[in-house]
Amino acid sequence: MHALMMTEAGVPVAVGLLAKINPLVLSVMGGAAVAHGATAPYDVSFATGRREVRPIEQHIHSFLEVLPLTAMAFAACLHPAAVRDTLRGGRGPDDWKLLPKERPLPARYLAALAATISLGVALSYAEEMKRCLRARRTWRAA
Repeated sequence: MHALMMTEAGVPVAVGLLAKINPLVLSVMGGAAVAHGATAPYDVSFATGRREVRPIEQHIHSFLEVLPLTAMAFAACLHPAAVRDTLRGGRGPDDWKLLPKERPLPARYLAALAATISLGVALSYAEEMKRCLRARRTWRAA
């Protein structure tokens, strides 16, 4: 479930970093935000029935839940013409194409960002795996 949520958050961020912001990209971001907003509460309710979910974990989930929406909001604020085009149905020839940015971000910046995100993801998944293994041992002992 967390891999699904990571995808729902990562796709809009990656597309926003690499592609020209147009109605297609804003729609992908919006769809991902809606999907993530539905998956996150389900994940917490699923976990709550199986193990203790502490307040800090709930708080972290609340923070992570808004990231796809935040990415879309930032993109919308920075690209009002693309928002207008999206609201009008995107009638331009390039509105529904995935196009590279006109001024791409530097490769070193993208590599550093990818490394930082990967490390953060790896650390959080490792911590969660540790908690899951500990809970499994407790469950088996009982």
